[in-house]
Amino acid sequence: MSNINLYIQQWLLNLGISMENVDILSRITLIAAIIIIIAVAYVFSKRILVRTIKRITKRTASRWDDHLFDDKVLNSICHLIPPIAFYVLTPLAFGDLPDWTDGLRRACLIYVVIVILQFISAFISALYRISCEKANVEQHPLKGVYQMLKLICIILGIIIIISLLVDKSPVVILAGMGAVAAALTFVFQDTILGFVAGVQLSANDMLKPGDWIAAPKYGADGTVIDVTLNTVKVRNWDMTITTVPPYALMKDSFQNWRGMFDSGGRRVKRSINIDVNSIKFCSPEQLAAFKKNGWLNGLENVGDKVVNLLVFRNYLENYLRSHSQVNQNMLQLVRQLQPGPQGLPLELYFFTASTQWIQYEKIQAAVFEHVYAILPEFGLKAFQTPAGTDLKLLQQPE
Repeated sequence: MSNINLYIQQWLLNLGISMENVDILSRITLIAAIIIIIAVAYVFSKRILVRTIKRITKRTASRWDDHLFDDKVLNSICHLIPPIAFYVLTPLAFGDLPDWTDGLRRACLIYVVIVILQFISAFISALYRISCEKANVEQHPLKGVYQMLKLICIILGIIIIISLLVDKSPVVILAGMGAVAAALTFVFQDTILGFVAGVQLSANDMLKPGDWIAAPKYGADGTVIDVTLNTVKVRNWDMTITTVPPYALMKDSFQNWRGMFDSGGRRVKRSINIDVNSIKFCSPEQLAAFKKNGWLNGLENVGDKVVNLLVFRNYLENYLRSHSQVNQNMLQLVRQLQPGPQGLPLELYFFTASTQWIQYEKIQAAVFEHVYAILPEFGLKAFQTPAGTDLKLLQQPE
């Protein structure tokens, strides 16, 4: 390196420059040469290498290399070239100034650490996008895990930068951090708890984007749209967004409707109140009509004393078994509940063949519309609290 400096000084002297200015001009010449070399190397990597790599990745059939060698990753690699080149070439211009050389090279190392952190962040983001495209992990809340990896790398990078500034080993810095560990734990409490909760939620397959969850304590009832270190974002059915800490979901219970969607059936559990005054034994004419319509099929030992509500229950059971929109592989039940002031509740318990909300509501409505419409055919009445118009009719003279 000293030979290069001497050669430049001799060249300047041959140009007729006085000895007083040779040292300054030789240093300026070396600095300019270093800048030119760095600029050429950067432009070459940016214009030639990056474009060549992107052209190669576009020709491949796989998509993982498109993410792994995207613009952010390649640009981070290109940004490593100037500080590394300057670190290597600094002694050429400042070899006789050890303090300057040491300070500039230390600044280069700090810049290298910062650029490496940017590269690692871009690389982890690329890995996250690649993992999201995998069929077996695309729905798992991996975002929090990758965010924690970035956070760990940033903390290590900060420790290395501090060690470069104070000229101490990173091990010494780490050993001295025991005193501030409590403060760091307090500052990153939500992050640490969120990471632990996110790992538990993912490992136990309790929550993933796309799930419908209900957490009434936190005002969340809708679809999970994002899971990060600090928050679980839920788009409620009124299109508002609720953010819930992951550790809150681990501490308190929440309802996940994914099992319902996976089962292929959605439960209907509704009852109709029967007026007890309309429950009677069937007349011979009614029994003949019921037998003709096939409404007695399934009843055993039918005698003369048959209650119309029994026939009605039997009819509903056959109706649900033959309904094309009712899931026939899941439980179906027609049962009586405890009678009360509103009459005798007759509950229909079954599962629709569709789990989609709109279709589910249509099926449920159609079933109960049929139930109310067919009820008078059995001589039964639905109980309804008298309205004002009913009371007025009672007051009118006959």
